[in-house]
Amino acid sequence: MESVKPVATQRWWYLMPIIFITYSLAYLDRANYGFAAAAGINKDLGVTSGTSALIGSLFFLGYCLFQVPGAIYAQRNSVKKLIFFSLILWGLCAAATGMVNNIPMLMVLRFTLGVVEAAVMPSMLMYISRWFTRNERSRANTYLILGNPVTVLWMSVVSGYLVHSFGWREMFVLEGLPALVWAVVWWFTVKDRPADAHWMTDAEKTELNARLVAEQAHIAPVRNYKAAFRSPMLLKCCAIHALWSIGVYGFIMWLPSILKSASTIDIVSVGWLSAVPYLAAIVLMLLASWLSDKTRNRKLFVWPLLLVGTIALVASYLVGGSHFWISFGLLVVAGATMYAPYGPFFALVPELIPSNVLGGAIGLINSSGALGAFLGSWIVGYLNGATGSPAVSYIFMAISLLLSVILTIMLPASSEQRVKRSGSLSAATETH
Repeated sequence: MESVKPVATQRWWYLMPIIFITYSLAYLDRANYGFAAAAGINKDLGVTSGTSALIGSLFFLGYCLFQVPGAIYAQRNSVKKLIFFSLILWGLCAAATGMVNNIPMLMVLRFTLGVVEAAVMPSMLMYISRWFTRNERSRANTYLILGNPVTVLWMSVVSGYLVHSFGWREMFVLEGLPALVWAVVWWFTVKDRPADAHWMTDAEKTELNARLVAEQAHIAPVRNYKAAFRSPMLLKCCAIHALWSIGVYGFIMWLPSILKSASTIDIVSVGWLSAVPYLAAIVLMLLASWLSDKTRNRKLFVWPLLLVGTIALVASYLVGGSHFWISFGLLVVAGATMYAPYGPFFALVPELIPSNVLGGAIGLINSSGALGAFLGSWIVGYLNGATGSPAVSYIFMAISLLLSVILTIMLPASSEQRVKRSGSLSAATETH
């Protein structure tokens, strides 16, 4: 593979810490609810098990519904402004959760949190596509998405200590405030496009823009979002992410279950053990993204890893709590291999989708992932209740993951392949 001389390498140091911290704060304020549930929020507010499941799902509902509108706004207007106001609103929602005294207000806040965080992920992915070339994009995406496992890793420890020392109310307030402070940092450091960056020379801006334009040469632009959203290519990417998210939900659900089976472990130790799969995920995400950019083969670092994750998840469940450390070790493998492909997968999307509809397309794909998590949680809950056993639900999650593997194999490996195939996005839109 011919090496390409990097341009404006300072982009990594200026942009990636800001991008990473922003997404990390978003994930912190959505994921800490599980610790509040373990610390007694349901008992304090009189939340039943059925209502608790609904409250947990309401975030995903708001998150799913507002992905596409938010991403389209960011593409047509400003990522900087959208994220700035999102930071303020989600920080306020998160902190306010620590002050709720009734179930309706808790429901409103969880749904609103999903709404104001909805466009963060697709907007950030689109933002990266404006600043980083094809040779860099998988690594850049991974540094963004690392905000997920890294946040869960340290949040599992910090939230455990905060709940233990103060309580679930104080935890929400203390973990919501950083987003408000970070909004100020974001506003004064971020520029929407490379042309606005004072820390790049004119020659660097010209060279970077030329490379980004050249990468889109094989992808014919489409007329509008309506045409793009009817594309078999885009619908296939949406299905992959939805089915994949159902499998990830299985991992998230089974991890606390298997940890609870070790009754001799205290809550702080559970927090440390919960962090181990995410630590493994961080290492594998970095390795997979580096190799993906090095080889420019995205698919090779998506479907094989998802297949390993499927096998490990099912094996962990079959081993069960009777062999705690074996089951836990398999969960570490499952978590790492299900998280690692995110960078390469979202690096493949801009190589298949025209840039003039990329914002809404990524929004739709990410929205499909949220919908998969929402439906996955509902269907798993229904199957568990109907059968009295989690066995059927794990078959359902394994089949979902396996289908995502098959659909990923069916994707073209590059934009050059894509234009040669019938049924590609450009071919589909030419008929409309």
